[in-house]
Amino acid sequence: MPLHRLRRRDFIVFVGGAAVWPLAARAQQDAMRVVGYLYSGSPEGSGALQAAAFREGLGEAGFVEGRNVSIEYQWGHGDNARLPGLAAELVRHRVAVIFTPSIDAALVAKAETAIIPIVFSTGSDPVQNGLVDSLNRPGGNLTGFASMLTDIGAKQFGLLHELVPKAMHFAALVSATAPNAEAYGRDVQAAAAAAGRQVKLHAPNTSRDIDAAFASMVQDQAEALLVGPSPLFGNRGVQISSLSLYHRLPTMFTAKESVEAGGLISYGSSNADNARRAGSYVARILKGEKPADLPVQRTTRFELVINLQTARVFGIEVPSALLAIADEVIE
Repeated sequence: MPLHRLRRRDFIVFVGGAAVWPLAARAQQDAMRVVGYLYSGSPEGSGALQAAAFREGLGEAGFVEGRNVSIEYQWGHGDNARLPGLAAELVRHRVAVIFTPSIDAALVAKAETAIIPIVFSTGSDPVQNGLVDSLNRPGGNLTGFASMLTDIGAKQFGLLHELVPKAMHFAALVSATAPNAEAYGRDVQAAAAAAGRQVKLHAPNTSRDIDAAFASMVQDQAEALLVGPSPLFGNRGVQISSLSLYHRLPTMFTAKESVEAGGLISYGSSNADNARRAGSYVARILKGEKPADLPVQRTTRFELVINLQTARVFGIEVPSALLAIADEVIE
């Protein structure tokens, strides 16, 4: 790559290490490989489950943390403003590969380096968001997995409507920062309008904003809630499910983990499964393959999970047709 096309931080690393590169390269072959883990969320809740699944994927391919690979975790704790500094830290440490389980982290990592391979897992279209040139031929230094969660808003509304057919006023939590938030909200509102229902969107940016959003929903007399895809919502699954129970607001989640925490129903791709598969891609890159040669894979498996205990709390009789197609029913 011509020097004038290198990112500034890449250029500093390149020039600073040029004189000792042969020696450094030999040393690195003998040393433990380091993988960077950049996530806008927190190491608790769904973040912990994704990290464990990622390590599982690495392990299945022969890379075990602490034995022959080291993972440097950088957590944004729900504050996207921290991501550029965290990504720069990984670049300074010259990690071998960076994994990003969210679109916002992937975009920041791409802006930070054009040299270090990046594997992402995202719920939005990586071509539309500028991560890769195409799914089959990603080009550059990025590849990964895409769930295309913007396609599920209408499906989620339909499933929730089946549970609460008499509800007229719905609310939806959409991310204030996620690139796919606008499309998700638009799809949900279109599905609601087609069914003669209304959906009011709320876009919290912090956990405190979530509390305020619920207060607004109660004031508006919302009868059911949809929670869109977002690292913030995934990490605050316990908070949201607790608030939905307290306010008796039947809620559709995107993440299965939120239903396991007490939520009513979820429909979406498995974040843990995507992270595990991403671990296998990182392993292939550690073994010498290039991101440009690994096509971006679309997630085709979506899970419907229903919590019958929560349904009973709400006094909801879950239709047998829904139970029949559920991937998991929590008794």
